[in-house]
Amino acid sequence: MQDFLETDIKFLAGVGPKRAELLKNELNISTYRDLLYYFPYRYIDRTKFYRTAELDPDLPFVQVKGVIKGYMTEGHGQNKRLIADFADETGVIKLVWFKGIKWVPSTYPAGNEFIVFGKPGLFNGMINIIHPEIDPVSKIAERISSGLQAVYSTTEKLKSQYVTSKTISKLVGNLLKQIKFRIPETMPSYLVSRYKLMGLHETLHKIHFPANPDEIEKSRYRLKFEELFYIQLNLLRYKINRTRKTSGFVFSQVGETFNNFYYNNLPFSLTEAQKRVIKEIRRDLGSGKQMNRLLQGDVGSGKTLVALMVMLIAKDNGYQSCLMAPTEILASQHYETISSLVKGLNVKVSLLTGSSPARHRKKIDESLKNGSLDILIGTHALIEENVVFSNLGLVIIDEQHRFGVEQRAKLWQKSHNPPHVLVMTATPIPRTLAMTLYGDLDVSVIDELPPGRMPVKTMHFTDSERNKVYGFLRSQIAEGRQVFIVYPLIKESEKMDYKDLEDGWDNLSRVFPPPKYCISIVHGKMTPSEKETSMKLFKDGYAHILVSTTVIEVGVDVPNASVMVIESAERFGLAQLHQLRGRVGRGADQSYCILMTADKLPKEAAKRIDVMTRTNDGFEIAETDLQLRGPGDLEGTLQSGIPFDLKVANLGKDGQLIEYVRNIAEDILSKDPFLENDQNQILSSELKRLFSLKQSWSNIS
Repeated sequence: MQDFLETDIKFLAGVGPKRAELLKNELNISTYRDLLYYFPYRYIDRTKFYRTAELDPDLPFVQVKGVIKGYMTEGHGQNKRLIADFADETGVIKLVWFKGIKWVPSTYPAGNEFIVFGKPGLFNGMINIIHPEIDPVSKIAERISSGLQAVYSTTEKLKSQYVTSKTISKLVGNLLKQIKFRIPETMPSYLVSRYKLMGLHETLHKIHFPANPDEIEKSRYRLKFEELFYIQLNLLRYKINRTRKTSGFVFSQVGETFNNFYYNNLPFSLTEAQKRVIKEIRRDLGSGKQMNRLLQGDVGSGKTLVALMVMLIAKDNGYQSCLMAPTEILASQHYETISSLVKGLNVKVSLLTGSSPARHRKKIDESLKNGSLDILIGTHALIEENVVFSNLGLVIIDEQHRFGVEQRAKLWQKSHNPPHVLVMTATPIPRTLAMTLYGDLDVSVIDELPPGRMPVKTMHFTDSERNKVYGFLRSQIAEGRQVFIVYPLIKESEKMDYKDLEDGWDNLSRVFPPPKYCISIVHGKMTPSEKETSMKLFKDGYAHILVSTTVIEVGVDVPNASVMVIESAERFGLAQLHQLRGRVGRGADQSYCILMTADKLPKEAAKRIDVMTRTNDGFEIAETDLQLRGPGDLEGTLQSGIPFDLKVANLGKDGQLIEYVRNIAEDILSKDPFLENDQNQILSSELKRLFSLKQSWSNIS
């Protein structure tokens, strides 16, 4: 029966070799199972009919019964279109076609009554429907009997080959008629009955051909439950196996180097949150088990200091450490910060990036192999094969979601025994999302800012208020402060009416003319040495303003910079806005973030701007971001727990269900950690099937 579901889709009635190739390339549908699990994204009530007078462009898809009064063509060449007047007893709307201009009038003759279906729009004050579906009125009885019609995502290429949502629905119907057996369950019967889930056989029928909204809800719940449950079960199983099987280096002592640093070099008192996190990490390091911990902390919360203190513990126990950052700017920033903090201590630190000269690399290689180098900081250059450690005991990865899993795995392989792993992020991750993306990790959170830091004041101004903003910048510069101005683009885009960096540079040079003002510029297309020169001008205080793209999102620490201006702020996501705001407020003075936008904003953009001006809490911002746009980039690099694109569940909206199924998975594994009981054999086999194509990266997250 399972074998039947793996049948090549080309053998299904209505498919064939050519259409099978198309379905595989466009929708990744290769087998009967793939088609069965290609779910509708919405449903249309085909029993409801609107009158033309009731139509509104804000309505979703509608169905209207009326008469085509006549046709006319407008425009020429590629702009040619066919327009029909479509009327019922309450009024007239326009039907519009840009394709099929020749055959539409003969297929749907004027003077006849039809059912028209489509999305209403507005043009020149009149309601229209572009490329409507049209059926004769004889189909009304069929509409009423079929009730809810499933709508499937398709592509332009499929549509051009006449594979529409209707076609997919028909193919699914053909397949379900062909299945003469009950589709085998993928979950144990005790779970299905205990949690009142719809059976899989019924679920797969009802999700495609529901009779009512209740059937949609129950079938979707079953599918969401199963998707999220298996992800959590897999993550927790890896965590249990790693804890039981993977021994780690034992860092048994906090020694001379750590204590010297703590009593003589620590620049300020640790916050209670930093102390708590260091205790959690020390407990891991001395446990004999390999540490695998995620450290979350808002921008400026002191994660780097915690990372350094953990690396000093590694040195005191005879081990080397490495810290990998995603950009040269951030790696250099870490190197400068850490080198200054350990000044006067017997700690050797080096920096390795893609632009490091060969002579410097040779010195690093020698000191790594002979064990004299304690801490190596760098970019992805650290994972090159010729970088060989003599005794790597600790790996720290900063802004880790920017690295692919394969890149991180190479660091993991640079030690004969698995090193302790600490991954850090300044991107606050909502709890439910963290449970799914990093569910096999232990989590520590630094939820306090260092003493003396004042919250950044965030203000919103529109283009029409620009002169007021420039006046404020002049006053800040006059007080000896510096300013970041960030643009979303390097060059003007024909498609997007957003401020670009080059245009901004020209304008600012007139508003803040030399020699009174000095403006520096940094963007991603500059060479590393050009960036370094421009950044040095700003860091050393010679440049009053740094004009930049988002290349400065992470890794730029200039305590004297008190103002962050973000141009076209409506273009940025909440997480990015929050990261950029974190570049200021790093000194003792009051700092400001100014969000510049167009005078009129789309609803979603207005919500983002409102959140930014209302709160500095990174976790609240992350939760809102998750609700507004979904998991986005945080899902981009698939973790060990997610073997597939979620088909039904939504990490942004199904937080309660994620927690619910995680508790269920924990309960099962607490009683049967290796899923050996007869009743759990189905869980074991499903995990193998679902995760067989994905390598496990859980150990390096």
